This record gives sequence, structure tokens and C-alpha cells, in this order.
Amino acid sequence: MSVYPRVAVLGFGTMGGGIAQVVAQSGRVVTVLEQDQERVDAGLKAMSDFLTEGVRRGKVTSEQREDVLARVHGTTDTGRLADSDLVIEAVTERPDIKRALLSGVCDAVSDNAVIVSNTSALSVTALATSVSNPARFAGLHFFNPAPLMRVVEVVRALETDPEVVRQVALFATEIGKDPVVVKDRPGFLVNRLLMPYLNDVVQAYDEELAGAEDIDTAIRLGLGHRLGPLELLDLIGLDVHRHATLAAYQETLDPRFAPPPLLAQMVAAGRLGAKTGRGFRTSEEESR
Repeated sequence: MSVYPRVAVLGFGTMGGGIAQVVAQSGRVVTVLEQDQERVDAGLKAMSDFLTEGVRRGKVTSEQREDVLARVHGTTDTGRLADSDLVIEAVTERPDIKRALLSGVCDAVSDNAVIVSNTSALSVTALATSVSNPARFAGLHFFNPAPLMRVVEVVRALETDPEVVRQVALFATEIGKDPVVVKDRPGFLVNRLLMPYLNDVVQAYDEELAGAEDIDTAIRLGLGHRLGPLELLDLIGLDVHRHATLAAYQETLDPRFAPPPLLAQMVAAGRLGAKTGRGFRTSEEESR
């Protein structure tokens, strides 16, 4: 018998929609909560478009696409989550928003439900104070895009029950992911290693050690990475990276996490990467 057969996802943005799709592809019914119907409709359309592209590329069949869409239900009513076995929070990386939502959802679901956060930068232990039973709260960090990236981090907060960690890791395996159990530390594992590296790359670029294209080429060919680091930053979003690394710096005061000045300037100028069409991998003149 599968663990957590009834799953709720909080948020129908890029991450929430991707997570909902992954869970639905495992055969589970998924209820996605959003604050208004317009966001529900936008999330369903984005999922439909993603799956349609998958059909075009031969990754899924038309029947599989229809099956997935039939198992995903959007709602604006917290009461619709009452019978959920697992709740996955995937809203914006603002602790005030997450705390308020988690507290409200905690009141709506049963005491036996497990609640996890998809946060990539915030303390899971701190978020756990928003729920009535911190022992049944953990982190489950998916990577973007969730339908394609296999690794997930199962984050063990200070008060998380070890059995909950085991069950959440099993759930991740059942939905086709490769779980890695990590402690609740700033950046967890992957981002803890990634953020200082990306900060160093931005600083190297700012010091004109090489141009953006040459930096990416050197890392891709020299280290065997699929994407160059500046390509990756553009994909992640410069604002997202700055927010995550700044949060880690504020919590640890470790200078490795301090975002470089150029990063703040580019975010202030609206050069956020792929989402705005202007980032590091535009022309050198535009990026500087």
C-alpha cells in the first residue's frame, strides 16, 4: 500500500504545479490550494501546456496526459484539504506568508496528517512552530523543474519524528524521486554547496576574469557540468538566488553566503535572468 495516498499541495505556481504533476503521475489524487480561481486556472493551464509539450516530444502519451490532469483538482477552499494524508507547502519564499498559510491549513487537516515545506532557503525548524505538532512537520525540497529533476531533499527538522522522515523519504521514492535525507541547516545540502560557488562566479565575472560565455564554456567543458554557472543563475532567477543566499548569510554570518554587490545591482535593475529576458547570458554590454 502506498504511503500518503491523498495529497494536497499549497500553491499552484511553478513549483507547486510541478510537484502536483509529479504526484499525480504516481497515481495519487492531488488537491491544489490557491488564493483565487484565476491562479487555479493559470496553474491548470500551465500543467496542461507542459504535458502537451511532453506528448509532442514523445515523453508521455495523450492518455497519460489526460489521466494526470484528471487526478489534479484546484480549489480555493481550505476545507477541501480535510482528508489529506500529506500536505506539501510550495508558496513564495516569505516566512510570514508560509507561517500564516501553514497555521490555517493545520487547523483544517487531521492531527495525523504530515505537513512538509518545499522551502529551499528557510529554516524548517522555524516553520514548524506554525503547526500544532512539529513532530509531524519536515522539509521536502524539490528542484526546478520538479517533473524533470530526480533528486529531492528530505529535511529533518529539530523536532521531526524519525518515522515521519522515513515515510516522507519512502513517498519521494514512490513518486519516482531519489531522496537524500539532510539536516536542517541553511541551504540544506545542495544549495549550501551551490550558493557560495555561484557567488564566486558572479564575483569573477564582475572582476572581468572572463566574459559570461567563456565562463560558462570553461565550467561546462572543464568540469563536465550540463549548464554553465551563469546560465544556471539566469534559469534560477537572480532575485531567487540573491534572496536564498542573503537568508543563509543573515542566519550564519558566513561571508561565503554574502551576495556580491553586482547581484544586488542587477536585481534592482530588473535583470533577473530568463524570466525577464535580461541576465548574464544576454550581450556583455547589456549585462554590465
